[in-house]
Amino acid sequence: MDHFTHDGLQLAYIDEGDRGAPVVMLLHGFASSMRVNWIDPGWVMALTREGYRVVAFDHRGHGRSDKPTDAAAYAPEKMASDALALADHLQIGTATLFGYSMGARVSAFAAFAYPGRFTRLIFGGLGIGLVKGVGDWDPIAAALRAPSLDDVADERGRMFRAFADKTKSDRLALAACIETSRDELTPDEVAKINQPTLIGVGTRDEIAGSPQDLAALMPNARVFQIENRDHMLSVGDRSFKAAVIDFLHETD
Repeated sequence: MDHFTHDGLQLAYIDEGDRGAPVVMLLHGFASSMRVNWIDPGWVMALTREGYRVVAFDHRGHGRSDKPTDAAAYAPEKMASDALALADHLQIGTATLFGYSMGARVSAFAAFAYPGRFTRLIFGGLGIGLVKGVGDWDPIAAALRAPSLDDVADERGRMFRAFADKTKSDRLALAACIETSRDELTPDEVAKINQPTLIGVGTRDEIAGSPQDLAALMPNARVFQIENRDHMLSVGDRSFKAAVIDFLHETD
């Protein structure tokens, strides 16, 4: 993994595939990393095999990137600017953004702010929650700050605390992240995101919100339902991989 510097932070990234190929930039989800979301589930291999240049990075607070504990560092606009900074660092003119869950939220903010640079979008694990929110995340922050998993009673808090423990994450950085990274775009802002967009959400996903409702707000979006998958399992689903590759080839 290499690193680049932005906003005073060292952020880890990978750059795989033919340098002259169309670029797909991958943005992982909360409490995850580029390895957990993209490398281990086979996304990097699948996309490079299809002829794409794949760039991915660990969000601030995650993986092998720096981990500030100030919640202000995790405003979606700041996290979106990391994607632009990496594109600038690698001298990438335009790219497709593919984000999962929190990464999809950051991708939406980046697409809204820098439409000329991010010309196609893939949102995984996030539907109308981009606009309406995805529930009460304060128990998750509390769970991350708890002394141990045994001290966490909230079901969703336990899920994310267990995941953070499994990935050996910096729990204080994640607690700061979840306090601000969940900010929302307005319906009017989402309606201005006119890039071709694929929205993939599991049919058992109780976090993302309706993908159909989100697509209805956007002028150029389509939905792929990931059958019988919940929020945690959708990202590695084979049918989702096939739908993403079809979408990329159709819009090349």
